[in-house]
Amino acid sequence: MNKPISIAIHGGAGTILRTQMSAQLKRAILSDLQRAVQAGYALLQEGADALDAVVAAVKVMEDSPHFNAGKGSVLTNNEMVEMDASLMHGRDLQAGAVAGVRHIKNPIELARDVLRNSPHVLLIGEGAEKFAFEQGHVYTEQDYFFTDRRYEQLLSMREKGLFALSEAKYPDDKKHGTVGAVALDAQGNLAAATSTGGVTNKKYGRVGDSALIGCGTVAENGVVAVSTTGVGEFFIRKRVAEDVAARMRYLKEDVHTACEHIIQGELKNMGGEGGLIALDAHGEIHFAINSSGMYRASIDVAGNLSVKIYADE
Repeated sequence: MNKPISIAIHGGAGTILRTQMSAQLKRAILSDLQRAVQAGYALLQEGADALDAVVAAVKVMEDSPHFNAGKGSVLTNNEMVEMDASLMHGRDLQAGAVAGVRHIKNPIELARDVLRNSPHVLLIGEGAEKFAFEQGHVYTEQDYFFTDRRYEQLLSMREKGLFALSEAKYPDDKKHGTVGAVALDAQGNLAAATSTGGVTNKKYGRVGDSALIGCGTVAENGVVAVSTTGVGEFFIRKRVAEDVAARMRYLKEDVHTACEHIIQGELKNMGGEGGLIALDAHGEIHFAINSSGMYRASIDVAGNLSVKIYADE
């Protein structure tokens, strides 16, 4: 009997407006989401480890300008890109993360190198990049990450003295930009990955939940894999990813109950907007969203593909 495999991904949650979503942009985003989830699933079908599957899925989204990670990252107050990413393997609770990297094309691949090839969990800034170059990563100029859309967003936010978007020119300007993936492989391993460019107009080397194990990312075999997306400060304070795992581990809640309790209850009551993707030890997938939309896709244990944008789909 074949053991179950499944995978789910997200490209960020928040206010996503149908009224401003052109048919062309919608097709492009849906296409990217489908390519990402299929890239990870193809590896699972070949018997690959869940860790490599989530990295493959996230890398597709990092390479797309449609998501706030990698190529599509937002700009800081000083017109730079500073990216965060984290990764966790559920078998031995191994983890790797990076924060504030500026010249690495795919931060999620660097997080995997931290997990596999260093004794540490979290590397930041120049040190993370020094490690990256020792690992063979290529120096990527900031010009690669620069897009007119992100520059327009930065100018708007700087003018208002804000670090989060207060008005929408694009259909997803009020979306909290993060990408992530969770997977179950044929060996029963769970893995989770999260990557982001952070928030527009951020200062002082701000780091959100995407780089923090237990906040934005968690995976534990036999329990759950989680990747979050939302207002990072709230997700850190609530330790959302680990809270889901704890409810499943100690209260024996199913993945649906645990996720909804936090996203629609305690987190929402704090003012935390966003969502998460979660996958349990049996390959059961759950998307929890307390905003109007979340870019998301999945392939379940039966091989069914699903790609969606809005919360009411």
